[in-house]
Amino acid sequence: MDGAILVLNAGSSSIKFSLFAAAGRPTRQALLCDGELEGIGHRIRFFADDGVGRRLIEQHLAEGADHAAALAHLLGWIAQQFAATRLAAVGHRVVHGGTRYAAPVRIDAAVVAELRRLIPLAPLHEPHHVAAIEAITKLHSGLPQIACFDTAFHQTQPDIARAFALPRALAEEGVRRYGFHGLSYEYIAGVLPEHLGAAADGRVVVAHLGAGASMCALRGRRSVATTMSFTALDGLMMGRRCGALDPGVILYLLQEKGMTADRVADLLYHDSGLLGVSGISDDMRDLLASNDKRAAEAIDLFIYRAGRELGSLAAALGGLDALVFTAGIGEHAAPIRRRICEGAAWLGIDIDDRANDAGGPCITRPQSRASAWVIPTDEDLVIARHCRDLVG
Repeated sequence: MDGAILVLNAGSSSIKFSLFAAAGRPTRQALLCDGELEGIGHRIRFFADDGVGRRLIEQHLAEGADHAAALAHLLGWIAQQFAATRLAAVGHRVVHGGTRYAAPVRIDAAVVAELRRLIPLAPLHEPHHVAAIEAITKLHSGLPQIACFDTAFHQTQPDIARAFALPRALAEEGVRRYGFHGLSYEYIAGVLPEHLGAAADGRVVVAHLGAGASMCALRGRRSVATTMSFTALDGLMMGRRCGALDPGVILYLLQEKGMTADRVADLLYHDSGLLGVSGISDDMRDLLASNDKRAAEAIDLFIYRAGRELGSLAAALGGLDALVFTAGIGEHAAPIRRRICEGAAWLGIDIDDRANDAGGPCITRPQSRASAWVIPTDEDLVIARHCRDLVG
């Protein structure tokens, strides 16, 4: 396969992208550039760096440009910047694949129709994935596009781990636990042997901690259980999302507080989590730097919930051999890692503070019964490799 593979992660107000050379199996060394179009719908800031982090371009687009205009600008810039390189395929991160998609697929009209049907299950993400796919189709009708699903990695879970205690008819309609962040977990599972050796196939919990946060229990480097479920609201406390919540709270908001379903959705997806508890910020960096007691309380709750979920996943595994931190908070917030590990001493984790402050990769002492690690994730690389496998 010649040319280049463009990887897109489209959100409500931004499109993150990476461009990989397609010759051979994509690696980080094959990265031609990456960047972001942020502020879609307002004044878009467009920037891109080359494979070693040098800034290639930074500019603002016309006021009010939408996803289609942003992608047209990106494709035009790529064609000019990499004039000798043909665009061979576009890979999309797609949050929800439902019950139908257990692996990446080449996109056609039927796939787009299915993604539209899944929008209510991932309202923060799915509409914007569809918008990006349709924009690329209009701009380059013959260009192969591949959908890579965050739910696919969790298809290996046993049926009991995916079930709710609801009437069977609802389960048959697809009301079940799906799990998300699968592309991140797929990457970590692939590199675990480089770090853990034979223990990579043991009982491992991966903590993907960022603005969106979840944990996944792995055995044999396959998903056994995870904290997110039917939607990306469940499980851990997140930047703006509430995490696990008694369904009775939702009934109370609807029946007693008179809130509409749309207002409740907005509350749970946008106004809760670190932002809701602190009233200050959804960014862990801001909260760690703050002296406000509300910031400390939000951090305490984040760590408490992470410890609760870690215990649950260790129970699903029958013990713990290794804990892996990844994503923005997991990779960069040493105080958060330290406190989660200290709370997990009962699982055999003996943290090495100096190694943790240095960023790892191993952050536990040699005598620790269970090891802990910091491993950066790379979802874009996973998508690029799937594109090459399907198109090449």
